[in-house]
Amino acid sequence: MSVQFKNDERATTRLYLITPPALDPDKFAGELEQALAGGDVACLQLRLKDVDDDTVRRATKILQPIAQERGVAFIMNDRPDLAAELDCDGVHVGDEDMPYAEARRLLGPDRIVGVTCGDSKHRAVTAAEAGADYVAFGAFFPSMTKAGAKFRAQPELLADWSGTTVVPCCAIGGITQENCGPLVEAGADFLAVIGAIWSHPQGPRPAVAEFNAVFSRHGRAYDAH
Repeated sequence: MSVQFKNDERATTRLYLITPPALDPDKFAGELEQALAGGDVACLQLRLKDVDDDTVRRATKILQPIAQERGVAFIMNDRPDLAAELDCDGVHVGDEDMPYAEARRLLGPDRIVGVTCGDSKHRAVTAAEAGADYVAFGAFFPSMTKAGAKFRAQPELLADWSGTTVVPCCAIGGITQENCGPLVEAGADFLAVIGAIWSHPQGPRPAVAEFNAVFSRHGRAYDAH
């Protein structure tokens, strides 16, 4: 994949799109195409909750080619076994999912494995030392998808992390075009976004464009060259 996760100079902030927790893949395919036409996107995480494996397989079959044909990494949420079976670019594992070591064993050394770390630098250090390709901090703001989160991560955590390690960090949780500036300035390599893209009143294409405009204003826009 062309996606760069080893960002030594930390010159960029890029979008990490996450799908809604429920979707019709045939309909959503058009929304995804619109989003990817709006500007730079690093990756798409398929995050379907409370569905059977065949539903995940069907959604992957439809959506993965759309992402990969545009150089966007396709990440499976929670399920390293399905990520390996379906030839995804990687997997994201959370606190209650399969341990990192088992996810890495299933996916091998060359695919992306990201790890949820909440607001814990210690957890992130442990994951990074084990070989995680990125660590995810959050929630930073109130979030419908992380409504049960008992912590509120602060931008200072991103600044501390980005100043001490080259392993990329991803910020997640209630992030919008209006509130993301401090996270970009603090050194977030990726911003994981759901509602601010798929529920944008003008649609996903301008939503992506607006995020990339914010990245440019804060001096961390992606340069494809």
